Amino acid sequence: MKVYFAPQSRSVRTVWLLEEIGKDYELERFTLGQKEMRGPEYLEINPNGRVPTVEDGDTLISESTAIAQYLGAKYAPELTPGPDAANFAEYLQWLHYAEGMIMPPINTIVVETILLPPDRRNPDNAARAMKLLNRTLLAVEAHMDGREFIAGSFTVADTITGHAVIMSRRLGGDFSALPNLNAYADRLEAREAFKKADAA
Repeated sequence: MKVYFAPQSRSVRTVWLLEEIGKDYELERFTLGQKEMRGPEYLEINPNGRVPTVEDGDTLISESTAIAQYLGAKYAPELTPGPDAANFAEYLQWLHYAEGMIMPPINTIVVETILLPPDRRNPDNAARAMKLLNRTLLAVEAHMDGREFIAGSFTVADTITGHAVIMSRRLGGDFSALPNLNAYADRLEAREAFKKADAA
């Protein structure tokens, strides 16, 4: 299995899940913004020039949450509640919450504070995005009250929305009144599989 990867990106989620599963993989490394990501060779693999992309035999799949669902279903059913599981709906809700709610403001923050050159940054856009990010975290904070992981036991959803929570904290989200999320992020960052992915 090959993972097209860049540090500090959504592709960390993919490597984290593969480490949790214990599945061997090969990394094809980029850095964000590297011109080869927009080159014809990689655009044949991922027409959007983004990471992650996974090659698993004849299967080619991109979009980090789709990759997570694929890997969970194929290689780790114990981390993927099915339709008959009591936590199935809860699992789906939080598997998709990151991309629907948390990541849009994170994307804006990253663009406005990291990717754009200083003379093109708009601090008003960054401030609005941070305000929205903090609001999206409140629902996760409430949900995590009395919970160790987002859908009961550790599942694929923790590698997606949990990763978004970690990145929110690292980007300066206001965690001062989010004790449940602080504890949750600490638990996830302490996992050996996460440490390996984070260091990749």
